[in-house]
Amino acid sequence: MMEWETLVERAGEGDLIAYFGYGSLVNPATHRTNVLHYERAQLRGFTRTWQERPDESDEPIALLSSAPSSREDLLDGLLVFDFAENLPLLDERESGYDRLNVVSQDLTLHGDKVLPEIPLYVYSGRAPYNADEPHYILQSYLDAVLQGYLHQYGEEGVHNFMKRTARFDTALFADRAVPRYPRNVILSDSEQSLFDHVTSFMQVIKSQ
Repeated sequence: MMEWETLVERAGEGDLIAYFGYGSLVNPATHRTNVLHYERAQLRGFTRTWQERPDESDEPIALLSSAPSSREDLLDGLLVFDFAENLPLLDERESGYDRLNVVSQDLTLHGDKVLPEIPLYVYSGRAPYNADEPHYILQSYLDAVLQGYLHQYGEEGVHNFMKRTARFDTALFADRAVPRYPRNVILSDSEQSLFDHVTSFMQVIKSQ
């Protein structure tokens, strides 16, 4: 990963971007481009929620979405630095989401680092195709998200994610043994135990 000082200098060439991850993007194991750098960060003025898909689908998988909200709302996550030329690949990964611009004043990096002047983005889920359709959270996807928060923020980060994410009354589809999430991750025994504990209140749909 590129050193911070080198990244700041490199940003002057005008071909870098950064995007704020609040779900699976918090886990570098799910990244699919050769990102330059990432930093723990906090985004102001957005909330996070599970929502129905914005497109018609035979498999009603819930999306993890963010949306502009009160200025008092804060999200912990990961700010990922990448080449602007990789933006189409990221947009493809985040199909079903709109790419929103973020201003640097709404982002705080850990360690009081000052953001270079580059385009900043966050992805927000589009309106559901059918808001009344039953849907569920893929366990393999949630595992990737929780592992990211555990590695970046520790167990407190896992618990904060659970507390600060709306609509966790959505059912959990137990696909860990045969993952349906394409960027699934491998869990240690302790990670699996922790994640099972924090999701023990959820209704579980068993994989057939």
